[in-house]
Amino acid sequence: QLVESGGGLVQAGGSLRLSCAASGRIGSYAMGWFRQAPGREREFVAAISWSGGGRDYADSVMGRFTISRDNAKNMVYLQMNSLRPEVTAVYYCAAARSGFGFRRATDFTSWGQGTQVTVSS
Repeated sequence: QLVESGGGLVQAGGSLRLSCAASGRIGSYAMGWFRQAPGREREFVAAISWSGGGRDYADSVMGRFTISRDNAKNMVYLQMNSLRPEVTAVYYCAAARSGFGFRRATDFTSWGQGTQVTVSS
């Protein structure tokens, strides 16, 4: 089970750090962050390999978001900087079914309940 936290309301240009806590060990899984805005499909944001050595980002967040993990604590993080109103969405953490390098929501499992991120202009 995955539980996201750290969302909230922030002004444009601000930062947030999302956390994803796993109830089990995640050390052998690639992990990912997705987001879903009202009326839109769930979209890929970032993913990280099991070791943390591989990271993949959507073009829209490259250079502003950073994904990281702490396998000893079974935690995954998403540092979000220079936030813009268009990133307002519910953010979800998930575990990859088949390793690193996938971006489709169907490639991931064990979704958390999500955490709301709202960026005001």
